[in-house]
Amino acid sequence: MTVEKLPDWVPASGVQLRLSGIHFDAIRVRGVRGEAVLHHLGDATGGRPGPVVREVAGGRWTYFLIPPGTSKEYTWPPGATCFGPCVRDLYVGIPAAHGNTYPLSWRCGAPVEGGFVDPDLLHEIVTAQLCTGP
Repeated sequence: MTVEKLPDWVPASGVQLRLSGIHFDAIRVRGVRGEAVLHHLGDATGGRPGPVVREVAGGRWTYFLIPPGTSKEYTWPPGATCFGPCVRDLYVGIPAAHGNTYPLSWRCGAPVEGGFVDPDLLHEIVTAQLCTGP
């Protein structure tokens, strides 16, 4: 049996803030739009989109974690906020793999070492979702 290793930036318990652009970049999409992006991303990847953090309170944000430094290679449409090396001091809440992490959780399971959302595919889906009507 193979045990997949968690990245070192995933806390052992609770939730911790991690500076974007170091271990990952993140693209944040709000509410039902974020869920729609995740739905299409899941369909395109056979249900394995990569690490996605969901906030179940407040803005109900969805954070798509992509390889560090890659967010700057794209022009993200309005409604998608880039957390990466192009901006300063933006933190993302990262939940532990298990236990109480409210209001954050891993939407498709905790990440594995070296696993990320495909930035090309994410950009394509985010652009399609946010550049069309409601």
